[in-house]
Amino acid sequence: MVEEIGTTDKGELIINVGPQHPATHGVLHLVITLDGETVRKVEPHLGYIHRSIEKMSESLSYRQFIYATSRMDYLSAHINNHACAMAVEKGLQLEVPERAQVIRVLMGELTRIASHVLWWGAMAMDIGAFTPFFHAFREREMINDIMEESCGARLTMNYMVPGGVMYDIHPNFHRRVKEFIAQFKRKLPEYDELVTGNTIFRARTRGVGVLSKEDAISYGCSGPTGRASGVDCDIRKVQPYGIYDRLDFRQIIGKEGDTYSRYLVRMQEMRQSLHIIEQLIDNIPEGDFQAKTKAVLKVPKGEYYSRVETARGDFGVYLVSEGGLTPYRIKYRSPGFSNLSALDHTVRGQKIGDLVAIMGSFDLVIPDIDR
Repeated sequence: MVEEIGTTDKGELIINVGPQHPATHGVLHLVITLDGETVRKVEPHLGYIHRSIEKMSESLSYRQFIYATSRMDYLSAHINNHACAMAVEKGLQLEVPERAQVIRVLMGELTRIASHVLWWGAMAMDIGAFTPFFHAFREREMINDIMEESCGARLTMNYMVPGGVMYDIHPNFHRRVKEFIAQFKRKLPEYDELVTGNTIFRARTRGVGVLSKEDAISYGCSGPTGRASGVDCDIRKVQPYGIYDRLDFRQIIGKEGDTYSRYLVRMQEMRQSLHIIEQLIDNIPEGDFQAKTKAVLKVPKGEYYSRVETARGDFGVYLVSEGGLTPYRIKYRSPGFSNLSALDHTVRGQKIGDLVAIMGSFDLVIPDIDR
């Protein structure tokens, strides 16, 4: 829905984009000021999908609140849950079995690939290429099938628990992941042929929506959005958690900070996630998949913070306990909110047609912002 709502004293046009609009990837309302086709200002209006998840978490037990974050960045559900479980484990001083640590990373990196693949198809569709969207779902369905078999769900898996994972992996897990690795390695060059090297795609993205390293830091951008501008911000590298400090993978950092650079960072990150999965899939240790814990958890009084690298960036969980059955205070630091704050700065001076490409390169998931 695009609706004209008025003009400024300078004769600039003010229009609404959203809250329901195919270019916004969710329930996001943008008020855009235009001078002809040139964007002068973008003002996001939030709240259309706000569910008070932080407050809700404070009324749930230390086992239950973890899964409220599956409904925020639903494309990084496993990784969000991992952060919450780690915050509880810090409070309980709980040691997670090695098998559970490896399973968590495998699930997290499969989640990252599934998210990036969906973004790739949607990004291409935003710019006018419809076919890649169907190609993207071909590989994503393989990951969703793996998740469904081991976790019982395809999107909001609710698999991480304090001390490990809820169930052991399915007997077919190893075989199906190996099949996915082989398939994805064959198809990644096809992704590049369809989109990365496409002349029209490059013309629409190179030099468009430049975000400098200084501005990315100033706005608190993280994830591929920050790294495309040269910011060293991959939590798996700068503050390793789980077993990431023992794995061989590269942090992908770009230089240009434009829409194309943000695209390339995610494309390379998929290859790095695949490399991580290859290191672990044949080396899943035997043992327990979950540490022994009490049925009812009480976290000792104190403040605890954990952070992880989701598909969109730095996700933090700040937990305050008074020693009771539920958290006294929960605060989530979601990457989408900070990344969205840079949209106005990045889009100003660009054409209205470029707005969709720039916003697509930010890979926004609106419930992650509207929490």
